[in-house]
Amino acid sequence: MNQDSTASLLVELLTEELPPKALARLSDAFAQGLVERLAARDLIDGEPSFERFATPRRLAVLVKRVRAVAPEKHVREKVLPVSVALDANGQPTAPLAKKLAALGFPDTRLDELERASDGKAEAFFLRYSAPGATLADGLQAALDEALGKLPIPKVMTYQRPDGTSVQFVRPVQRLTVLHGQAVVPVTAFGIDAGDATLGHRFMSEGLVAILHADEYASTLRTKGRVVASFTERRETIATQLLAHAQADKVLMPDALLDEVTALVEWPAVYECRFEDEFLQVPQECLILTMQTNQKYFAVTDAAGKLRSRFLIVSNIETKTPGEIVEGNERVVRPRLADAKFFFEQDKKKPLAERVPLLANVVYHNKLGSQLKRVERLVALTGTIAPFIHSDVELARRAAYLAKADLLTDMVGEFPELQGTMGTYYARHDGEAEDVALACSEHYQPRFSGDALPSTGVGTAVALADKLETLVGIWGIGLVPTGEKDPFALRRHALGVLRLLIEKQLPIDLVDLLHAAYACFASEPYVAEATQALYAFFMDRLRGLLRERGYTAGEVEAVLSLEPRRLDDIVERLDAVREFAALPEAEALAAANKRIANILKKSDAEAKPAPATVSPLVADIRPGVEPKLLIEAAEKALNDELGKVAPAVQLQLAQRDYTRALSALATLRDPVDTFFNDVMVNADDEALRKNRLALLAALHAQMNCVADISKLAA
Repeated sequence: MNQDSTASLLVELLTEELPPKALARLSDAFAQGLVERLAARDLIDGEPSFERFATPRRLAVLVKRVRAVAPEKHVREKVLPVSVALDANGQPTAPLAKKLAALGFPDTRLDELERASDGKAEAFFLRYSAPGATLADGLQAALDEALGKLPIPKVMTYQRPDGTSVQFVRPVQRLTVLHGQAVVPVTAFGIDAGDATLGHRFMSEGLVAILHADEYASTLRTKGRVVASFTERRETIATQLLAHAQADKVLMPDALLDEVTALVEWPAVYECRFEDEFLQVPQECLILTMQTNQKYFAVTDAAGKLRSRFLIVSNIETKTPGEIVEGNERVVRPRLADAKFFFEQDKKKPLAERVPLLANVVYHNKLGSQLKRVERLVALTGTIAPFIHSDVELARRAAYLAKADLLTDMVGEFPELQGTMGTYYARHDGEAEDVALACSEHYQPRFSGDALPSTGVGTAVALADKLETLVGIWGIGLVPTGEKDPFALRRHALGVLRLLIEKQLPIDLVDLLHAAYACFASEPYVAEATQALYAFFMDRLRGLLRERGYTAGEVEAVLSLEPRRLDDIVERLDAVREFAALPEAEALAAANKRIANILKKSDAEAKPAPATVSPLVADIRPGVEPKLLIEAAEKALNDELGKVAPAVQLQLAQRDYTRALSALATLRDPVDTFFNDVMVNADDEALRKNRLALLAALHAQMNCVADISKLAA
């Protein structure tokens, strides 16, 4: 083959129906793995360019600019150390001759070898040109490796016609491999490569010949009635669904759209209907049963109210879809009837009567039953509610009922509806609306970007629910490690942070943790770990704030003060950002860093007030004796600090952090002059202590909002 010839390479594996939820992942791994291994063998000219294909019965990849033969490789290979290759007289040894023969160069002379250091000692090196791999050889190895590394969820063992056993995700039927127009002679799972594949199982006429690798997708579409591209097929389905929905809204969750795309090769959308009587059932139940059990797409009106029509995606396109529509309507009816039955049965028993039965449901063997958990939630919610001005009795009632729907038939069938059904049943039982809403809202936020509880009652229970989980699970030693977080403690921590920040709740985070631990006082397995959990929260908060666009320096400036209240954290960050833009900011940040270093080395270090407390004190320069200020520069700094500090304190009291930090700008010149003209560590002990006290007072004022030294380069 001509070494310089390149063409597109098609590799298709035709199988029995592949697992739909794994199809996209298998396709990506197959295409990426094959391309990477071809590139490693220098069989691709330039940067790899490829297109992946995936249908229910095939994995395929089309790679551009694939060489028929890889270029020659220039090899420099170590032969032997000189001490082994030469004898005492400097003559070649038998081991050298043996090694050269093993390398395929038995007639190589000593003067043809390169003598150089290998980093440890002198050695002989052999330079030679090796022919590049042919596509057939290189592809066979690449294909074997790529197939062996696929993320197969469950391996299937089957027998080939010749009786040999084969293992793969599903039985393989055909292998199609074309380099341009030519078949590449490779094999997989005992099948030789060919130039034909199968089209649609019902709408094509058997074998489809692929005349050229580049014509694969178009040939399958026109002759095989198969849309080979997963992405194109997905877009086609979405377009058809929207067209059928018209003025209504079709519910298209990504996971469902992906799964349906993996179930069809030639998608066709049809409209079906169910009886209006089923609309009496909570629509979440109907939507979930249609999506989960039948892979149907529910339709709502513009206001979000469920319609009695739904859309299906069929693998057959026909002008007379009556039988398809009727069959799907017949299949969905029993599912909806089950949901209606569960709903009617559940309403016969109030949620409050179900709560005692939670004693029979294990929460965790070290944390007791779900009933014990409910008791902790009630106690913790009762502690939290007054601090956020929520009705205590309603909050405690909501916490008491929050987990009761776990014992309903509907949640038993659809665990995803926990909370949602609690709200419906609480309303049916005549509970207060805030209590009913809290049954579902206490799970919020469930994920990034999710809404927060709409009421104070829901907020109180949501905080209690997440803190109880965090403290209990962490307390028995089940700390998240790496990617493992089976109890979603990271998500719970982010939920608490969002509630505190976005609702600007005036609660001390450490106090919340202490209150949560108090609820576990009678649990012997729960160890107190407030400090570790606080650090865990701060790590999550750093990530959350960085995602919202704040720089690492801005975030550290605020969080390094270890704030315990977070209701003003955004205001402090915004103030730090505006301060950093001032021309005086860089010099003041550097000076603050220098002051901190000086104070760390002295016994007179005065720590700044906590970030969540406005340090309003009568004397903002404690320990400073004016009579001991003998240098003009230290007098000037003391005077300016006396003028600035009251203004800073006033702005802090009003939570105007931007103006508080801006007021510090006037300190730049006196601070610079102080460090230029004054020796802090004076020999006279009284002078030294007085100057350190002045710096401590200055440090406290400069860090009243954030540690601005973190802004220093």
